[in-house]
Amino acid sequence: MAALKVLRIAALIYCCSGLSACTRKPAFRVIAFFTAKEDQAHISFVREAERWFPEMAAKYKFTYDATSDWRNLNAEFLAAYHVVVFLDTRPEEPAQRAAFQTYMDHGGAWMGFHFAGFALTPSAYPANWDWYHNTFLGSGSYVSNTWRPTSAMLRVEDRNHPATHNLPETFKSSPNEWYRWENDLRQNPDIHILLSIDSSSFPLGTGPKVHEIWHSGYYPVVWTNKNYKMLYLNMGHNDMDYEHKYGATNQTLSYTLNNTIQDQLIIDGLLWLGDREKKAPRAVR
Repeated sequence: MAALKVLRIAALIYCCSGLSACTRKPAFRVIAFFTAKEDQAHISFVREAERWFPEMAAKYKFTYDATSDWRNLNAEFLAAYHVVVFLDTRPEEPAQRAAFQTYMDHGGAWMGFHFAGFALTPSAYPANWDWYHNTFLGSGSYVSNTWRPTSAMLRVEDRNHPATHNLPETFKSSPNEWYRWENDLRQNPDIHILLSIDSSSFPLGTGPKVHEIWHSGYYPVVWTNKNYKMLYLNMGHNDMDYEHKYGATNQTLSYTLNNTIQDQLIIDGLLWLGDREKKAPRAVR
């Protein structure tokens, strides 16, 4: 709970920097869950988020809290929030998973980044939550990724969605480690793909292993499930100096939340999720 209290205080400071802002009722309330204990790239992204989201909350008049205590993923705690964000991982305890599914089944909203979609058996995050990975996300297990983290040209597949209506047809992303999935999301009628990797990105990745460089294929990176108010974004893995070439141990070499167009996608997606009246439009095919 300590992390939650710290960020509530930070949100209050942001709010009270302008007296008029404090008198307004927040448009919606966001709670972000994170772990930030293992991969340095994911920890780096979480630290970015700790700075960036409170700034966006102050600018767009919503409330943002964050906690690393996954025991807060329960009905009583979630009842106070309109949007749940998974910054880097997912809940592991059955009671927490059940509480999240109930929250989403009853109209809750969710945004997930990068590693929040990861599942691989065997690993520390096995594919042992069928509803989340196959029904909710639709992606199934993780299969492979590009390496090193590099920027990609992303193609917006539906510019009519509230999350994408301010985006150009294509844009250059922040550097990222891109995932490939077990399931073909194009074959799932419940999944609406919003962004994918444009073919102009290939070859994508630098290796050193040959299979870490993609030369062709179709790779969705942002999508929603039509049965839920949700948005998954594969972004959220910064490039790190794992080899210590630049002197500092695990120095951050790239950032996720410093890209004007990509940031707009995240902001507009969050504003859509927080708007209880605004539904997703039908995809134009």
